[in-house]
Amino acid sequence: MDSSIWMTIGMIAVIIVVFYFFGMRPQKKQEQAAQQMRNNLAVGDEITTIGGIIGKVVSIKEETMVIETTRDHTRIRLLKTAVRSVDVPANIKIEAPAEEKKDEAEDKKEDSKEK
Repeated sequence: MDSSIWMTIGMIAVIIVVFYFFGMRPQKKQEQAAQQMRNNLAVGDEITTIGGIIGKVVSIKEETMVIETTRDHTRIRLLKTAVRSVDVPANIKIEAPAEEKKDEAEDKKEDSKEK
């Protein structure tokens, strides 16, 4: 009788440990990553909100920020917690359009022919 009680308690403990490692721990890591992303927001970042609004960060305060969403410079004030993802960080250089790349490639070919 004593062994069956200890076995039951042991099984419950194993279930709790498994639940922690496969349920709670990954969720905490995900929440920490999201919080770090929100803390590292910078003016110029292109973001997507939880509601699906895409815009560029114009200003940031402690818990809120303002984004521009259209060419008409429509501004919306949001809570930082409404940010789902940073699509284009402000510190990433945007690739040159294909025409400029093509011109640069032609210039390089001409330079190599001259040598």
